[in-house]
Amino acid sequence: MEPDGPASTPRVVLGVSGGIAAYKAALLLRLLTESGHDVRVVPTESALEFVGAPTWEALSGHRVSTDVFENVHEVPHVRLGQQADLVVVAPATANTLARAAHGLADDLLTNTLLTARCPVLMAPAMHTEMWTHPSTQHNIRVLKDRGTLVLEPADGRLTGSDTGPGRLPEPEAIFAACQHALAARPRDLAGRHVVVSAGGTREPLDPVRFLGNRSSGRQGLALAEAAVSRGARVTLVAANVELPVPAGVEVVPVGTTEQLRQAVHSAVEDSSGPPADAVVMAAAPADFRPADLADSKIKKTHDGAAPTISLVENPDILLELVQRRRTKNPDHSPAHSPGPPPVIVGFAAETGDERGSVLEHATAKLERKGCDLLVVNDVSGDRVFGQQETEAVILSADGEVARVGHGPKQDLAHAVWDAVVRRAEWPHEPAVDR
Repeated sequence: MEPDGPASTPRVVLGVSGGIAAYKAALLLRLLTESGHDVRVVPTESALEFVGAPTWEALSGHRVSTDVFENVHEVPHVRLGQQADLVVVAPATANTLARAAHGLADDLLTNTLLTARCPVLMAPAMHTEMWTHPSTQHNIRVLKDRGTLVLEPADGRLTGSDTGPGRLPEPEAIFAACQHALAARPRDLAGRHVVVSAGGTREPLDPVRFLGNRSSGRQGLALAEAAVSRGARVTLVAANVELPVPAGVEVVPVGTTEQLRQAVHSAVEDSSGPPADAVVMAAAPADFRPADLADSKIKKTHDGAAPTISLVENPDILLELVQRRRTKNPDHSPAHSPGPPPVIVGFAAETGDERGSVLEHATAKLERKGCDLLVVNDVSGDRVFGQQETEAVILSADGEVARVGHGPKQDLAHAVWDAVVRRAEWPHEPAVDR
């Protein structure tokens, strides 16, 4: 049972359950092996009805078994899980999710899931009716509460002519989630619910035009992806984001600032479960909107005079979140709140001017807003917006200043979550492990 590669080679168990999407797991297997991972494929008996053992053995370079009694002297049902750096199940059918949630151990795959002490990633695939059934959704919640990473299925063509949510995410998306799960990141957000906003809002002027900004949503997506990799349940409120959304994220699409406001407040309160543990406002909401929306396209005038557009101020969502937290927990005591107050993080895209530097403006904003952390970007000279890399300063309400040097936005995302965890007043008991 010892891996064939060197000890430093990441060891992955790829579980495959019996669904039509099993053929996509072969593509995922190829991505994993070609990127240097040592992969053991553990299919269910049903999976072998879709893709046979010779395919898995040829692509992985290892023998394939579904039976706990094969090579029993090597104790495969224990050793596979103990030695793995990651267990990924793709596709994970409704039946496999149910068996995993209830701790059943009736084949090699479910035994491996019970013995794994590494990150476990599930990529569900099934018909829409099965995915939305209360039993499946209950099993998903149970697995997530234990720290299992469960990717949201894609929405698209299913078996036959059916379409809807339940399609297996593309192998490239699952592979990216595997890479993040294997990264040396803590699972300190396991069992937590976090809300992230991303993108830029648009305020309609007429049926054709709008007031907007240059935010691409890239940093918000990085924050959501980083939180998923650290075990969180993530709700992403995405304002006009056209980039691919990370797997494992619940997305709420919005357009205007008012829609963003309503969606964020709803997600933070979360009527289906406990309130959010943290909210990170990485979106760029418009400060103003037109006082009146034209019913038809505003036309040019023959005399060359430009129309006058009156603006009204939009609500300050970040300030509202802080005020709502104060109202619900006025004396900062558990007696007035069902749980610890959420950590609130704001973003400030600043430029210096004659009235002060970027940090001076940001410090004043942090005091004015009353949030716990403020991530400050210097956006002068076409920096940050739409770029793959960034640098920032994270200001804390207690006076701490943390500088994050130039690098991928994913690095800043993890620095933000590091700061959130340090400031959180969550119970010290670790999240329930697998």
